[in-house]
Amino acid sequence: MNWRALDEELARLRDAGHTPEFWWRDDDATAPAPPLRQLLTLAEATGVPVALAVVPLAAVPELFAGHDVRVLMHGTDHRNRAAPVEKKTEFSAAEPDEQAIARLAAARERLARLAGPRFLPVLVPPWNRCKHALVARLPAVGLYGLSAYGPRAAHLVDGVTQVNTHVDIVDWRGTRGFVGEEAALGAVMSHLGRQSGEPTGVLTHHAVHDAPAWRFLERLFERTRRGGARWLDAAALFPTAA
Repeated sequence: MNWRALDEELARLRDAGHTPEFWWRDDDATAPAPPLRQLLTLAEATGVPVALAVVPLAAVPELFAGHDVRVLMHGTDHRNRAAPVEKKTEFSAAEPDEQAIARLAAARERLARLAGPRFLPVLVPPWNRCKHALVARLPAVGLYGLSAYGPRAAHLVDGVTQVNTHVDIVDWRGTRGFVGEEAALGAVMSHLGRQSGEPTGVLTHHAVHDAPAWRFLERLFERTRRGGARWLDAAALFPTAA
């Protein structure tokens, strides 16, 4: 997969009367740091809106100074509570639902207070995993959106708007650096080809980006916008959370 293939797919969609839509979610923000400043500078320079998934119970007030981006709720404390037979998750099947709900409510209150009007009540579960029983109860604690990874569930929960990401640019199982242009563009093309009605979500983790990852993002933003694609503000994706 290469850039020319992406250009051709964008042109094909455009000729068919479709406007490809993308959105950008960046995970694990807790405090100001040079990689985060680089991310925010890139967003400002390119005009591509980014939604920061912030860890509520680890976030420091200084994180919210000097910028105006959407803030989503990245779990509560980003602690792995998985049982030995589970994949990593903050919300283990073994944890009582009432305990998890209480933690979510407290985390939401803190993040909403720190972020102010930039906060969107959208849960981004760490490791992109959250048990269904909790999703159904999110509106009860003032969370009306959910964002994970991959295709959306076939049956969505009433009162919860789900918009996922589909392109992870980090090679978590290998180098833990940039996954490479072929893999990243392949993920973009795969989701565009589904025509699922869900915008293509690009997932980043500023703290672990290497130089190739930053270069890829710059090029992706430039090529997609030149090809007629539109990058959406998270507030437009989660209307019940506005």
